[in-house]
Amino acid sequence: MKTFKLHLIRHGMTAGNLQGLYIGSGTDIPLCDEGRAQLAELKERFEYPQVDTVFSSPLLRAVETANILFPDAKHTFTVHDLREAGFGKFENKPVKELVHDEDFKKWITPGSGYVPEGAEPTDQFHARCAESLMKLFEYMIRMDVTEAACVTHGGVIMSMLSQRAVPTRRPEQWMADPGCGYTVQTDVQLWMRDRLVEAIDIVPFGYADTLRGQAETEENEAFE
Repeated sequence: MKTFKLHLIRHGMTAGNLQGLYIGSGTDIPLCDEGRAQLAELKERFEYPQVDTVFSSPLLRAVETANILFPDAKHTFTVHDLREAGFGKFENKPVKELVHDEDFKKWITPGSGYVPEGAEPTDQFHARCAESLMKLFEYMIRMDVTEAACVTHGGVIMSMLSQRAVPTRRPEQWMADPGCGYTVQTDVQLWMRDRLVEAIDIVPFGYADTLRGQAETEENEAFE
């Protein structure tokens, strides 16, 4: 049976990332110089898939990343529902300060139901992410696009895959480094019957080997 493959990639670094700020959809900032340099290094050291179709969050940091990683893509789409969650009153605040805020603690506690002023409710965010992943594959299946890339945000990728991917993992186990992510695939039957995708690789290709090498080094150092 024909399979459809999608590469989910987190955008490159921004100044907000480097400063430890809580950046969501309410802050539209570009990549920083370090972020652009890191993407260039990743392209040089590793291999990104060659695709003609690229979906992107409308936020500048994702659009810029997509243009750097896939400059030759013939079909590019910005998809509003691929944006990061809106963090309301916590937007653009230092995380090291937020962790001591009682309202922030409620916000990040699963099931609390607390929604800070101006923020997107967590359940709505997760529903949006799961549905967006299914809609991307629906487009690919209908248009017979067998392989595409999607440049979005770390929170979006974690939400999508913790809900719709096999193997089943917790959201934090689907974290992705800037400029990196996961390759998932599905077929018509899996998509229609189970509304699931299968995670099959880490992108860029070859990056997983460096992660394994780091883990082995850290493990060896722990026993020295």
